[in-house]
Amino acid sequence: MLADWQNIHNEIIPTDPLSLDQVRERAGRNHLEIAYLDGEPIGCSTVRPPADDNPFTATVIARILPAYRRKGFGGQLYRHGLQHARTLGATVIETVVLASNEDGLHFAKAHGFLEIERYVLPGDTIAYIDLRLVDFE
Repeated sequence: MLADWQNIHNEIIPTDPLSLDQVRERAGRNHLEIAYLDGEPIGCSTVRPPADDNPFTATVIARILPAYRRKGFGGQLYRHGLQHARTLGATVIETVVLASNEDGLHFAKAHGFLEIERYVLPGDTIAYIDLRLVDFE
């Protein structure tokens, strides 16, 4: 399962490919899920729980492989992530999208997220965009 999550992440975020050990480390601190269709992995999600320095904010990230986008799978994965964030006590939801992922940015904005910050990690050339959900009940 972690290898499926890794492969999807690395395809959608090619600027920051993760090793299986890095995925295992993330699984220890975040909630990771895989979406399957007929046994094939089509997407993955990450829910980063609220942290001590920001106890009300969780980050929910849903990634769907390009061939499966615009079919409702991202929405299902995203809603499941939101439900999990609620169980963690989050009252604020953020997400992050690689600027080159136009589909992901469109998805986030269509689901009520507004951009709050852009930044480029050291050694990278493509910005990440942090967005915050406007209405989270």
